[in-house]
Parts: sequence; structure tokens; C-alpha cells
Amino acid sequence: MNALLRIFLATCLLLTWLPAQAASVVFLNPGYSTERFWSDYAAFMQDAADDLGMQLHVLYGARDTRTILANAHAVLQRKEKPDYLVFVNEQYVGPEILRLYADSGIKLLALHSTLTPEQRSRLGGPREKYPNWIGSLVTNDEEAGYLMAKALIELDPQGDMVAFSGIKQTPSASLREEGLKRALAEHPQVRLRQLLYGEWKEQRAYEQAKALLPRYPDLHLVWAANDEMTFGVMRAAREQGRKLHYTGLNTSERVLQARIDGRIEVLAGGHTILGGCAMVLLHDHARGLDFAERGGTEQQARLLRLFNQREAQNLLAYMRKPGEGLDFRRFSAQRDPQMKHYACAIDALLR
Repeated sequence: MNALLRIFLATCLLLTWLPAQAASVVFLNPGYSTERFWSDYAAFMQDAADDLGMQLHVLYGARDTRTILANAHAVLQRKEKPDYLVFVNEQYVGPEILRLYADSGIKLLALHSTLTPEQRSRLGGPREKYPNWIGSLVTNDEEAGYLMAKALIELDPQGDMVAFSGIKQTPSASLREEGLKRALAEHPQVRLRQLLYGEWKEQRAYEQAKALLPRYPDLHLVWAANDEMTFGVMRAAREQGRKLHYTGLNTSERVLQARIDGRIEVLAGGHTILGGCAMVLLHDHARGLDFAERGGTEQQARLLRLFNQREAQNLLAYMRKPGEGLDFRRFSAQRDPQMKHYACAIDALLR
């Protein structure tokens, strides 16, 4: 193949990825801009936007419903409105956002946490009562809670357990709790002494564990729905000279190092890239490749999985030198229009 032909083919391939007008997306991020999980989450979304030739604007809600809704109102006041708005049903704000945007002409995607069954009974699903709510993308939170609990119980099949969940009004926390309860039902010999709501915060879990641990001298197992709460319990246990088995969930550098060191023996993660996967769905939708034809309007990406120490090491290396592991174009139906289901995955970062 001569040089001119190679240049011609490369140019043709590039042109297929350059939209006439880049699709624009606003993400109502429910977290803090300084909160590592949600800032990493947004960073992967920006990586995907760059790969796919899209525009992304992230508005942080500081885990406060008033701020999240104020951000939603502000978007509607813009002279140039986005093509898509991505929202999270954090603290159950989803229905209000659906009502607010009903006649806006902006297409909506629920991400990370979609409507609860009770909310759906009143409002329906995507493309029903609210036609501009085009879909949802969540991850396998229930399965993650189950896998963490199963692996934790294997470390001490007769041990007592305490559990730390997030915020009650967060669907992802509730689903992880359901997974925990499913595993406990399979192991009735394990006693769950108490389930507390640490609100995802290290300091909150530390204060709770400091008061809780002395009550249960035979306690050996600690299940937690994220990594920050795990570190809070670990600090309290260390101060009291207790040796416990821990789970954690997330992919911060801190928790990956703790998994490598063996201080946390059960670690789940992978869902940080979910927002990037959502950008793929919206990119395809804007190009006339409706994701509903490739898995339905309500999709689940099974991103959450357990990490062994080697995988944690590889992922930590990527986190410290990002930009070389994922090209989100590989997950798009534009690359394979005959694709039946999306297969967005973090596996490339673990090798």
C-alpha cells in the first residue's frame, strides 16, 4: 500500500468520527468537585468526550438536593441549551428533574442510579410518560454487594459482621445492601450485628465504629459499601488494637494500595468508567444509532467486579499515568453497526 493510499484511508476513517456538529452534554454530578470518586468519574466522561468528539460540561451538586436542582434550573436558563442532560437519582431527585425538563426539548439520561420501583410506578420508565427521558445506564450494584459479602465470609465463615452502607435515599446504596442480605441468607451462621449508614464518609464511619466496636468483642468481619467508610472503620479498629477483615468498593489510589498491601482483603470496583460508557450511548444516539436497539432503553453495565492484588497493581499504575488504557470509540456501535449489545469494560486497565 503506497503512502498516498494510506493517508487517504486514514483520512476517511477520521472523518467518520467527526460529527457535523458535536453533540453537547451536561452532567449533573451529585458529588463534590474535590471528592475523588466523583471527580474521577467526570474525568472518564471527559476522556470519552474527547475520544468521541463531544462537548461535556460538568456541574457539581455537593451532595445537596438544592444545589443539584439549582444547577438543573441554571441549564434551562442558558441561551444555548445542551442536546443531552445526564442526571443521577441521588437522594431521589430524579422525578423532579424529569418534571422540570418535560417540555425542554433536551434529551435526558439517568446514570448510575435510576428511578426506584416506587418512583417508576408513578412516573413510568424511559420514553413513556416523559418521552425525552430516553434511557438509563446503571451498573451491577446488587451483585457487587453480594460478591463482596461472599468473599468476606470466606475469610471467616463463623465470624460476626457489621455493615456500613451509604445514604438511605441513594438507590446504589440500597442495591448493595440487597446483595449483602442475599449473601447472608446463604450463610445463616454469620451474624450481622448491625447495619449503619456512614453516608459514604470516612469521618462519619470512624465515629460510628469507635462507639460500635467495643460492643462486639467477637466481631471479625466489616462490610462497607465504599472505600471511605472502610478507612474510617480501619482507623477506629487500629486505635482499639482490633484486627478485622475488610471489604472496600472504589478505585482510588489509596484503596488500590490498601488492596495491594493486604490491609483490605476484598475490593470491588470498575464503575468509575460508567459515565464514559454513557457518553458512548449518547454519541451513538446522536448519530442515529439508537442504543435502545442494542440492549433496550434501560441498560446495565456489569462493571463492578472483585480485584485481586495483581489487578489492583495494574489499575494503580494506570491511575498514576492515565490516558493509555481506554479508547472509548472501541465500545461504539459506529465501529460495529451490527453490534447487538454494548460491552463497555474496564478490563483493558487491569492487564
